Amino acid sequence: MHEKIREGFDVFLHDGEKSFGAVRQVRKTELVVYIENAGDFEIPFSAVKDAEAGKVILDSHLLDPKLKEAIRRAHRGEDPRIL
Repeated sequence: MHEKIREGFDVFLHDGEKSFGAVRQVRKTELVVYIENAGDFEIPFSAVKDAEAGKVILDSHLLDPKLKEAIRRAHRGEDPRIL
């Protein structure tokens, strides 16, 4: 599946939700993903559920707790009136 993933793909926990980051690099065994308001994180391919149409969907059960917290904070600084 990792052959389908390209730099710039948006990253999600669930399809249909707002993305929390973007793929910066595709490495041999992992992705480097920039998470808004948190920086770059290395995510193993084993945590990727699906990838297609410019999207990467991650399996939240396989993510590090520090990464999960960064995802929760990704949009915290945004104006709630903006959709």
